[in-house]
Parts: sequence; C-alpha cells; structure tokens
Amino acid sequence: MTSTPPRWAVRAAHLCALVTLPTGIWRLLLATGHTAGYTDAGYAGMDFTGWGAGYVLGLSVVSEAVALLSLGLVQPWGEVLPRWIPLWGGRPLPRFAVVVPAALGAVVLTVVWSPLVAWWALPHPDLTAHGSIVVGLLYLPLAAWGPLLGAVTVSYHRRRADVNPTVPSIITP
Repeated sequence: MTSTPPRWAVRAAHLCALVTLPTGIWRLLLATGHTAGYTDAGYAGMDFTGWGAGYVLGLSVVSEAVALLSLGLVQPWGEVLPRWIPLWGGRPLPRFAVVVPAALGAVVLTVVWSPLVAWWALPHPDLTAHGSIVVGLLYLPLAAWGPLLGAVTVSYHRRRADVNPTVPSIITP
C-alpha cells in the first residue's frame, strides 16, 4: 500500500460522490411523475413514463455509481483489490489501469458539464421560471465533478509513483 492520501484529496473524492446527488434526486422526482420544474407541456414532451422513467432512473444510479468510484482513489481498495473478488482479489491494481480511466473521465466530465456555468444565459422554454432556477442550481455542482476528479487522480498518481520510482511517470511528483 502507498502513502496516506492528503486530507484535501479525501475531501475532493467525497465531493465527487456528492455532486451527483442533487441531479439524481431531481431525476427520481421526474421518474415518479412530478413535473419538478417543467411546465406541463414540457414534462409531457419529455415522456418520463415507461422507458423514459427507466432511463432517468438508470442514469441517476449509473451516475452515482461512477461518482462513487472516485473514492477508490483515496481508499485501499483502489490500490489492492479486495480479497473477496474472485480470481483477482488481493492483487495490486496497476497504477495506470486506474489513472488512465480516471484522467479520461475527468476530461470528459469537465468538457460535458462546464457549459452549465452558462445555464442562466440560455432560454429554457420547457421549464417554469422557478424551475429553470432550481434546475440550474441542481446541475451546477456537476461543473466541479471533472476538476475534482482530475485533482484526486493527480494525487493518486503521485502517491503511487512515490512507491515505485523505477516506473516511468507521465506526471512528475
């Protein structure tokens, strides 16, 4: 196992898991039949019934599950697989097998969610006036997800590189 992660990295990893909760809860409201800020026509047009409800429910679950993976960057199970995992349990994870997907995820999340900072500059005709404000506030934390994940990924990479300095590093400690 490597050195203990810095306190800021642990907090940032937990924030990664938390920033998806507001939108997930909002989507759950949509899936259960609440307009949640949409106009009646806007809600009907989005079709949050049947497969639409399943989609927003699945999107919420998958988003939170992916966000929770960031905790592996600051927990022992992100360095050595737990023993209960068949065939691979107890084996150390290769550093780049963790860093590369996490770094790519950080870049994708930053590109996808950064435009949300301009939410209020865009018209949202399918939302009520209050709904537009609330939805903007619920989605705004997602703009921090990518940069937070990127910072935690760099911290993970540096900690793991310190343990085996003979392995080439793409990010200098």
